Amino acid sequence: MEKNKVSVRQKEIVAQYLQELDKHLTDLKDGKADKTFEIKDLADLLFVSPKHLSNTIQEVLGKSPCDIYEERLIEISKALLLTTNHTISHIAQTLTFDPSNFTKFFKSYVGLTPSHFKSLSSKA
Repeated sequence: MEKNKVSVRQKEIVAQYLQELDKHLTDLKDGKADKTFEIKDLADLLFVSPKHLSNTIQEVLGKSPCDIYEERLIEISKALLLTTNHTISHIAQTLTFDPSNFTKFFKSYVGLTPSHFKSLSSKA
């Protein structure tokens, strides 16, 4: 077998992970989840070990589960900032962040604070 050949099972695990992650993030966004999932929670849903899940995602997608989770969280954050009238504090709490940590998290990925992002986008 080739070194970088991905098995059907690995593809299934990744597809299931992405499906469960999207479901969880939708619940989070809609206020139906009171905590963010950790890799262990997602691994339990897929009946695999956290290490196996992490290794499989890294091998198939070239990114860690954490990277994927954070990228999708940023996408949701941007959408909430642009499409709702909720305060940044409310959005942060909806996504289970302390507001100051949310600002730091958002700025580290986007390069702007949530309020600056929102104000620039409203002018466009």
